[in-house]
Amino acid sequence: MVNYTYLVNDIIQASENEGTEFVNYIPNMVNRAEERLTKDLDDYGLVSYTSVAVSSGNNILTLPTGTRIVKNINIVSNSTKINLLQRTDEYINDYWPVSASTDEPRYYAPRNNSTVLIAPTPASTYSGQVVHVSRPVTLTSATPENYYTDFCYDLLFNASMIEAMVFQKDYSTSQLFEQRYAQLLELQRNQARRTRRDDMQSPASPAGADDNLVANTN
Repeated sequence: MVNYTYLVNDIIQASENEGTEFVNYIPNMVNRAEERLTKDLDDYGLVSYTSVAVSSGNNILTLPTGTRIVKNINIVSNSTKINLLQRTDEYINDYWPVSASTDEPRYYAPRNNSTVLIAPTPASTYSGQVVHVSRPVTLTSATPENYYTDFCYDLLFNASMIEAMVFQKDYSTSQLFEQRYAQLLELQRNQARRTRRDDMQSPASPAGADDNLVANTN
């Protein structure tokens, strides 16, 4: 089974380096590889669904810990799920300049990396959900498996080997692994694109709408 121990042994064997300094640095290599994959991939496997409370009288919502990208925020009003529309913070300020005024929320806007603005300011507390992209649990001997080991080990391995070659100052070989990583990344992204449609649908954009390109045209 592919897991953290398997990856560590794979790196050691491929690098032909069993030195203590090298082995001790492998967790750093894997950590940087995971961070790179989190930025490069646009897979549903990185999407989390977290329940939140959108509090009455508070126009600032704290995002779930570890949120990298907000895909959607929705609330439940009268048993109906309502998707809030994303806008800019300037729009929010123009649309709802008096935050003490309250109504049913319609919009949200990024405020910083950990909070968003809500407008109108909620008149009551709503149950809600934040759909967000987060980095999977970090691989360690205690948590030996995650999305990367289960679904894109080839990418994880090559990203780790780039870091291993850089550690060894073998920059020419690192370029080989960069090329392999780039090829596999394109395949992984193509797989992600295919999950956004079935055989009876037109290609869909990552935003969820139909692609605006017309098939079989330039």
